[in-house]
Amino acid sequence: MVQSYADKQIKLFSLNANPEIAKKISEESGIPLGKMSSRQFSDGEIQINIEESVRGIDVYIIQSTNYPVNNHLWELLIMVDACKRASANTVTVVMPYFGYARQDRIAKSREPLTAKLVANMLVKAGVDRVLTLDLHAVQVQGFFDIPVDNLFTVPLFARYYMEKGLSGEDVVIVSPKNSGIKRARALAELLDSPLAIIDYAQDDSDRSEGYIIGDVTGKTAILIDDMLNTGRTFSEAARIVKEGRATEIYAVASHGLFAGNATELLDAAPIKEILVTDSVASKNPHPKNIAFLSASKLIADAIIRIHERRPVSPLFAFNNPNKEK
Repeated sequence: MVQSYADKQIKLFSLNANPEIAKKISEESGIPLGKMSSRQFSDGEIQINIEESVRGIDVYIIQSTNYPVNNHLWELLIMVDACKRASANTVTVVMPYFGYARQDRIAKSREPLTAKLVANMLVKAGVDRVLTLDLHAVQVQGFFDIPVDNLFTVPLFARYYMEKGLSGEDVVIVSPKNSGIKRARALAELLDSPLAIIDYAQDDSDRSEGYIIGDVTGKTAILIDDMLNTGRTFSEAARIVKEGRATEIYAVASHGLFAGNATELLDAAPIKEILVTDSVASKNPHPKNIAFLSASKLIADAIIRIHERRPVSPLFAFNNPNKEK
């Protein structure tokens, strides 16, 4: 059992998006969750009440911005404002899942840059620092004029698969789309495994003509992406990899949203296991072969390191004991 954290100048608060991971972060860090209430009026307005003093305290607010995204974002902004008006020393937002990060560029004329808008709103509300988990696009960090710590999930995944005996030349790490090559390469390097990429003959939105760059024949394939939303990317990639004569197929994503008919698609796909972290508390049905890996200790360690002004980078380290020196 983790002992209580000695420094009383820090407080954790959990909002309503994912109270389960907030409780785990509290237990891992030894910092109890602060008392507060959040409720909605009949017209949808949100009211926050902090039920203990935060004057002069370093406050950490835990809130993912998954569905319903806008409710959770507004609840977060209102809580930040409440903390600043109550004279908190600093306010750090802990976002296990950062919604709107996919809108990080202007792909067509007259499109908004919504990730930048969200960054501006958080900074304007009074946030001093952001701690998040596996941003969809790392350049979103540059949209903020405050420090942003982006924790990586790949070392967690590598440790998980190492313990299952999935590493080395008999395993191939597959990026299910060419935009995810960097993430797949990172996992492949940690597991000392080869890399494969699924590319498409047409636009990325048309998944009907995918083909594999690399060899998956006779190997165990691990598909990796940052986000599992509709399930279409993984289900199509699994089909293509199966046609490439992979023996077993696993899939892993940092954030499991499971929107729409994702569960139906994934249950029909030839995937042995789907692994996600607990960054999102999705109320949608989960696939029958789902497995969860908690990111709570990683986030708790990062909170303590930030508060104690120690580097966060050691949390990214991973040593493969089977890899040749």
